[in-house]
Amino acid sequence: MTAPALSRPGVLTGPEPIVGSGHVVGVSPRLVAPAPVWQLRTDVLLVGSGVAALTLAAELAGSGLRVHLVTKGELGDGSTRWAQGGIARANTGPGFSTGSVAATDTPEDVERHVSDTLTAGAGLGDPRTVRQLATDGPGAVRRLADLGARFDLDADGRPALTREGGHSHARIVHAGGDATGAEVQRALQARLHTSLEADEITVAENAFLLDLLRGPDGAVRGAVVALLDATGSCRSVGIVHARATVLATGGLGQVFATTTNPAAVTGDGIAAALRAGAELADLEFVQFHPTVFAGAGPTDDGRHLLISEAVRGEGARIIDAGGVLVMAGAHPLADLAPRDVVSATMASAMAERGVRHLYLDARHLGEPVLDARFPTILARCRENGVDPLTQPIPVRPAAHYTCGGVRADLTGRTSLPGLFAIGEVACTGVHGANRLASNSLLEGLVAAHRLAGFLRGGGLPGSAARGRVTAPRDRAAGVLPGVRAGLALAMEDTAGVLRDPAGLDLLVRRLGEVPLADASEALPGRASWEATNLHTLMAAIAQAAVTRAESRGCHRRTDVDGVRSGWRRHLVATLADDGTGPATVRQEARP
Repeated sequence: MTAPALSRPGVLTGPEPIVGSGHVVGVSPRLVAPAPVWQLRTDVLLVGSGVAALTLAAELAGSGLRVHLVTKGELGDGSTRWAQGGIARANTGPGFSTGSVAATDTPEDVERHVSDTLTAGAGLGDPRTVRQLATDGPGAVRRLADLGARFDLDADGRPALTREGGHSHARIVHAGGDATGAEVQRALQARLHTSLEADEITVAENAFLLDLLRGPDGAVRGAVVALLDATGSCRSVGIVHARATVLATGGLGQVFATTTNPAAVTGDGIAAALRAGAELADLEFVQFHPTVFAGAGPTDDGRHLLISEAVRGEGARIIDAGGVLVMAGAHPLADLAPRDVVSATMASAMAERGVRHLYLDARHLGEPVLDARFPTILARCRENGVDPLTQPIPVRPAAHYTCGGVRADLTGRTSLPGLFAIGEVACTGVHGANRLASNSLLEGLVAAHRLAGFLRGGGLPGSAARGRVTAPRDRAAGVLPGVRAGLALAMEDTAGVLRDPAGLDLLVRRLGEVPLADASEALPGRASWEATNLHTLMAAIAQAAVTRAESRGCHRRTDVDGVRSGWRRHLVATLADDGTGPATVRQEARP
């Protein structure tokens, strides 16, 4: 029987029952969901729709490989389009396109980019992987420009560059002043639509990744996917058999009550990988952006307004209510110190002063700079009653980026054959204990390009297992959506910028006491699946934070001042052997 087709823009047409005979493909402990009623086969199942996913889709177009892209909401619901600062890349030439201005190699800047990234990573970055990123960066940006991304230029027609925290000099390209992510998303989605028109790729929106399939050999052979209606309720569940399954699902910012990430960023890919038996690494390192607007609550899609680090790159300074410079003397780079340093310093200053926020003073930059470089930020602040031209902006740290994730190399290969992870969902060794500003979009571009070359060049795993697929018999459980908000507040209070051991112990106990609902109690749908994934990751983060008895990078313990040489190692999380318990964490020395 022919497998059902996913039509553009991405609904299932004519679900057909599962047929066939042969072995059963197992699924590790799964979310509560109806039994699968349809199936299809593809070469590459791509989960996500941000910079990493869309770059991979663009580079696999025309390859002859069948590619199915699924995303749980609409295209563009993730974090990419909200990225403000830009893309860090070594200055190896003035032009974006290889056909525009002749490039002049400056390998010293590649080395400076490597050095800045490793310094920000606080001793846990992998030098070889970081060098791959820095070396491949200029080409990645040129390819993006060739796809139609329009970057800002200076008066001489060269790429306009800015500087952000942790960078030794200006090397960050940007678009629309402070709308780089929106331009990247626009260009890549335009390329995707061209591929759709040419029938080179199939897209399914409102398609939720439930769990990964593993064959008898342990390799990942596809995924269980639920199709949703407009309310997030489950319409049907099916099996997608795939030779390669690629997670590009982004981070887990919604683990915390206050985050710059939109509501869709709930760690679904990371949680599914954990349930499937994949290794996760460095989950305790969640980066908090220092300057998030504190004068209003979240937007309708769950985000808190980010005030780009590039504003400080142009000369803005963090002050308290009395005008005292908060970062003076805290670090040689002061307000342009790495983000972990700035956030920790701010959190300490707020605690000492008994206040909920500090201020970012950009008044001296003047209207020409603010209007040209930061039009979106200027407009959003004014909409919320603050005029940056005449008032300091109220700011505080908020959860922003996941440095840990599914353990992978920069080509996306994970600990499970057939499973790949690229972008923020992955922990590649690039970011170490703290991400250097504007390396995130770059990593997505570089990893997607490397994976596309690997898959097109013969690295695609063998044919997906055929035969009968049955609903798994192992335990299914879920967390009721009503507990989500309270747990996110608890995470923010005890596992936020500054972490107290006693608070972490209480958090671990509270998370362990959350009742799991079985199939008779939980209503299948996006809300319950997201709550379950978030609870899974909260527990793993809390356990890792308890285990790491030092202050390094994004992980700051109030009982330990600074790093410990014996802790220059990674924490690797895996599911308990029986597949029913919490994640277990082991220590592994850094290579």
